[in-house]
Amino acid sequence: MQFARINDIALHYQTIGGPAGRPVIVFANSLGTDFRIWRDVIVRLAGDFPIVTYDKRSHGLSDIGQAADRIETHVGDLVALLDHLAVKDAIICGLSVGGMIAQGLYQRRPDLVRALVLCDTAHKIGTPDIWNGRISAVEANGIDGIADTVLERWFTPAYRSGQASALAGYRNMLIRQPVAGYVATCAAVRDADFTEAVRKIAVPTICIVGDQDGSTPPELVLSTAKLIPGARYEIIKDAGHIPCVEQPDILTDILRAFIDTIPPGEDANG
Repeated sequence: MQFARINDIALHYQTIGGPAGRPVIVFANSLGTDFRIWRDVIVRLAGDFPIVTYDKRSHGLSDIGQAADRIETHVGDLVALLDHLAVKDAIICGLSVGGMIAQGLYQRRPDLVRALVLCDTAHKIGTPDIWNGRISAVEANGIDGIADTVLERWFTPAYRSGQASALAGYRNMLIRQPVAGYVATCAAVRDADFTEAVRKIAVPTICIVGDQDGSTPPELVLSTAKLIPGARYEIIKDAGHIPCVEQPDILTDILRAFIDTIPPGEDANG
């Protein structure tokens, strides 16, 4: 396992080497998960691209530190990690809050970003009332109290009925997050608004969404794609909020096809 002292925390990350001259793909995970959600995509890309993935603050094996109730804190952690690893000009693939972190990364450090893959995310997610309600519920009854509702948004009915053991594992991943970190990240998403910032994105971008996403529905993701100059938009059939789990083959194929359209840049390894 790999750890680095990033800002005020120990951050858990993983690097996988790839051919020189190929762009690094950086994966950022969603709320209540860790980087293991990307496993079935990463194994299909390993060997063809250098890869970085990490557990954002208060998720997985990373520290909570000062609980991050602002998206800028998460963005700062990713900036510092990529600087630590001497990675720039990378393809940033973020899911849900990870996609908001990707948007913030481009806004702060465009030199780090060759292209954006915004997966099941949006320029703004939810309303203050929705997020405040979730925060209150978790503070009152823990993450376990909302877990089943969250899983219904994450996964399609077919997956939930046909993959009982895997569903139990993802439920464990969710409920074992530190409550303080989960609540703070909910607040970070609640207050994040990239509506104006995404209009200025000037790198190749694709917005991807599962057709049965209950957290960031296709129409919301499409609204984001329409704000970004030249952005592509793809719907993945038979997938919920986490298509890297339900449909890794299709998501990987979309990623490869998108990467093939990206103009050459500087050496991804700096």
